[in-house]
Amino acid sequence: MEAMEPVYSAGVLLTIAAAAVAFLLFLIIKLKMHAFVALVLVSFITAIVAGIPLADIPSVAVGAFGSTLGSVALLVGLGAMIGRILEVTGGAQVLADTLISRFGEKRAPFALGIAALLFGLPIFFDAGLVVFLPIIFSVARKFGGSVLLYGLPTAGAFAAMHAIVPPHPGPVTAVTELGGSVGLTLLVGLPVAFVAWYVGVYLVTTAYAGKVFVPIKSLVNAATGGGAGGSGDSDSEEAEVVPPSFGSVLAILLLPWC
Repeated sequence: MEAMEPVYSAGVLLTIAAAAVAFLLFLIIKLKMHAFVALVLVSFITAIVAGIPLADIPSVAVGAFGSTLGSVALLVGLGAMIGRILEVTGGAQVLADTLISRFGEKRAPFALGIAALLFGLPIFFDAGLVVFLPIIFSVARKFGGSVLLYGLPTAGAFAAMHAIVPPHPGPVTAVTELGGSVGLTLLVGLPVAFVAWYVGVYLVTTAYAGKVFVPIKSLVNAATGGGAGGSGDSDSEEAEVVPPSFGSVLAILLLPWC
């Protein structure tokens, strides 16, 4: 496919890109459209507005999707599989419990954040946070204090890993498009994600979140539907699963980079 000359200036193209992102968020958040369908629709509309000839849009789309998926799909797919394995085997609980026992009760928010940073290596932000919500509630109930004191460091850790560190789709796609190295991005992204989380989330949380008290009872009721009915079968099924050791969890998390 031959290179195309841009129809508009850089400023106009940036404005079109910003409007496309805003429209994409509107479709997903307000209209509840599936993210993939919304992304494809906005991509085609953006191509038309940017001045790409209608006859060339299918070939441009196929070429862009093909090159991106060829580089991204393997890492993203493997990461999602590893995250799911740790979710169903109780690896997340083992990770959190071990780190909390090492750091102690007073530094439980820090331990949860470190656990989320490790668990966030292969798993996406939303899935990781859903897996960790019961752990956050359990720790808040055990040690007391505001749920925000435990929840915000965990959510911030997942957000930092999802935005900066491969194999998450955003960083991998950016590296692929810029012709960079995924390995180098990982080596640089890990300390950057940790510093961003520690300074931007953890320190702020420990300084201010404890002053805003959010009781654990109301959040647990909202998350569980207000009752424990019907949970006996799921508890008995989960009890049959032997959770992995802490070393096994770390080995599984680091598997994509071996």
